[in-house]
Amino acid sequence: MSQDLVDTHAHMCAPQLRRDLDGVLHRARGQGIGAIIAVAEDMQEARANLDIAERYPLIRPAAGLYPGNADSELAAQMRELIRQERERLVAIGEVGLDFRLAESEQAKALQREVLAGFVRLALELDLPLNVHSRSAGRHVADLLLEYGAKRVQMHAFDGKAGSAQKAVEAGFFFSVPPSAAHSRQKQKLIRQLPLSCLLLETDSPVLGPSPEETNEPANLTVSLRAIAKIKDISLEEARDAVRENTWRLYGDLARTETDRDPLRTDTDPEE
Repeated sequence: MSQDLVDTHAHMCAPQLRRDLDGVLHRARGQGIGAIIAVAEDMQEARANLDIAERYPLIRPAAGLYPGNADSELAAQMRELIRQERERLVAIGEVGLDFRLAESEQAKALQREVLAGFVRLALELDLPLNVHSRSAGRHVADLLLEYGAKRVQMHAFDGKAGSAQKAVEAGFFFSVPPSAAHSRQKQKLIRQLPLSCLLLETDSPVLGPSPEETNEPANLTVSLRAIAKIKDISLEEARDAVRENTWRLYGDLARTETDRDPLRTDTDPEE
């Protein structure tokens, strides 16, 4: 099977995945996944992503500060880490706004301030932004456009397609999780957004095909099938489209180094 799919947003540090990481990655490879972008919510996860990626080349590390963790000092520390590790990182993320977690205008303002700092950094370093926008889709799009963001993935967007229109026109991408199998909102979003802006993600270990199960990157094919069904195109057409879209934002992440096992390096110590 061709190994050309990219899970553009997964939490590989989650305990549910870490306890059987070899198995998780073998199952992902079995479903044609050639790369997994591991996003971080805080400094500990960012450093862990870098460590895991050294041992498992299938994993490509990102670093960011979840909006629920918004803090000016923590954001400054994260920006410094990202600058230091620029050559090893494939994205800044996850970052964004989450107004479900911001009860006051002051909390919302702090989230905006932190996100603006990451947008400026992404432009400085020419890195994609992997963006969270729960209950704040229109606000995120407006801020990104205001600060001139260029390379953007809107992850698991929960807003209306109309709120996404300006982001689509700006060339931003929207990633589809396996929850599209049962989420009417996600299905409607796929239907209304152009195929040319869609990516695949799992958001593992959440947003799986059913709410009860632990999600993992192997379920990326559920997202692919949802796009093909809703767009009324073949799986091959859907696969070709999302591969091209992923390349446009991230480059050829699915190409692994020929002299390294994409699942685990030979020098990896026993865990």
